[in-house]
Amino acid sequence: MAMNALHRRICRSDSWADRMHGTTLPWATRDVDLGGEVLEIGPGYGVTTRWLAPRAGALTAVEVDPVLAADLRTGLGPELGVDVRHGDGAALPFPDDSFDAVVCFTMLHHVPTPGEQDRLFGEAARVLRPGGTFAGIDSRATLRFRAIHVGDTMTLVDPATLPRRLGAAGLAGAATELGARSFRFRADRG
Repeated sequence: MAMNALHRRICRSDSWADRMHGTTLPWATRDVDLGGEVLEIGPGYGVTTRWLAPRAGALTAVEVDPVLAADLRTGLGPELGVDVRHGDGAALPFPDDSFDAVVCFTMLHHVPTPGEQDRLFGEAARVLRPGGTFAGIDSRATLRFRAIHVGDTMTLVDPATLPRRLGAAGLAGAATELGARSFRFRADRG
């Protein structure tokens, strides 16, 4: 999942971390119980993982990029007690009913195709325990967003059709809420 140099620099910046930690992640996880076993799909450079770790009962992170996964395992695993795995969110290496919550933040648009996104949704539903929640955020298509993603893998997610897609993946009560630059989503496993 390609990311250009500007995009990589932004995702590692203090200003990105401050924005994510200060407003975006609290908004994205409002009313989501993070107290049990939580799976984060696509942590990238770990900005979101650092915020999640002290809030989750137990945190596992799955990253598709082997270099990022190794860096996270070395840097975050020992420091924060995060179980970091290299793997694909569309083919999760966990048994059914493994997690109380599954989250992903600003990464769905980096999944190369809508079909792979749908497989990721199905995997999130599969590994959730009954009553568990799948939640997260993704970006809205603005001129700035498009400029930052020139040369990147970018498959936009339409917040209007996402509830239907999550329902097709086996999740219930799916809803989205629009923000200025992003949207949040939530669905539950019945």
